[in-house]
Amino acid sequence: MAERKINIIMNGVTGRMGTNQHLDRSIAAIRSQGGITLKNGDRLVPEPILIGRDPKKLEALSKRFGGLYFSTDLGAVLADPDNEIYFDAQLTALRPNGVRAAIAARKAIYTEKPTATTTLEALSLYREAKAAGVKQGVVQDKLWLPGLLKLKYLIDTGFFGRILSVRGEFGYWVFDGFTQPAQRPSWNYRKEDGGGIILDMFCHWRYVIENLFGDIKSLSVLGATHLPRRVDEFGGIYNTTAEDAAYAIFELKNGVICQFNSSWDVRVRRDDLFVMQVDGTNGSAVAGLRECWVQSEAMTPKSVWNPDIDSDIDHFATWAKMPNRDLYDNAFKVQWEMFLRHVVEGAPFPWDFLAGAKGVQLAELAMESWRTRRWVDVPVLE
Repeated sequence: MAERKINIIMNGVTGRMGTNQHLDRSIAAIRSQGGITLKNGDRLVPEPILIGRDPKKLEALSKRFGGLYFSTDLGAVLADPDNEIYFDAQLTALRPNGVRAAIAARKAIYTEKPTATTTLEALSLYREAKAAGVKQGVVQDKLWLPGLLKLKYLIDTGFFGRILSVRGEFGYWVFDGFTQPAQRPSWNYRKEDGGGIILDMFCHWRYVIENLFGDIKSLSVLGATHLPRRVDEFGGIYNTTAEDAAYAIFELKNGVICQFNSSWDVRVRRDDLFVMQVDGTNGSAVAGLRECWVQSEAMTPKSVWNPDIDSDIDHFATWAKMPNRDLYDNAFKVQWEMFLRHVVEGAPFPWDFLAGAKGVQLAELAMESWRTRRWVDVPVLE
């Protein structure tokens, strides 16, 4: 058994998501387990190269992970033929420049979503990467969450019968900074910096809906900026220019209706920060990030509306929790391993830049629906 190393340029991983999910729980975790086993029995071990704009942050991150190589010179590391993969976790507005530089350097490219702030630019990145013949991938992490994997098992085994509707509830209370420090960065609430919950979350809803339930035909969305002022990381008060909540209805081509509420201004009284209920003719399920509860037709109580007396039905007790029969790895790490196999062995990887552009498209169409106060059709991207 031989060991093969593969250098990965990781741009923008000094941020919370980049550090925690991509560097610590994905690449560092893969290194700790000794790499991944290839078809020929060799072990593929990723070697991260940290790139960013702040040398102090890079140095601190490098030391934390055992002295990783770091630099602020993206051009130099892209010019090195030994560096095979470019990964981008920068702010969305900065991402296209980094990706284009990697395309020009003929690197395989893996990037966070959204890939750009407009459909036109996201689609352009896909076409440029395809023309250059470089392998590309976009993070679609929620597909490998344990709760959604259990839900997919139910779909694949016909548990629901005919699926009728889907209802997703996402969000939590993000403090505005006046009484408690905010737990999300201030740029999330500034449209000029690429912020807003629609651009952030509708990229997720596109791939979740279409990978599980079917293609989206049309949508109707209402956005809102519920909290007009917040306090930034330096104690300064600023006006929020991006929406912090969105309420959407998606009509699928197969007739399924999906409703997704997304909000950073909601206090959680549900099973998880993201919960999705699926109702079908033969049964229903409620999936969170890790767990999934089911109720078959045979176990469905016969409810009768009578608000004048206490109900004798315990509506939570009529649901059964699915067992954890499988081992579930970190969702980001699972997709990283798939992309590494795609680069080295040519394994299938359908989540390319076109998938990323579709996510941006849905966010733009949601903005259009909100602005014009009407239903909007979803045209095919190619």
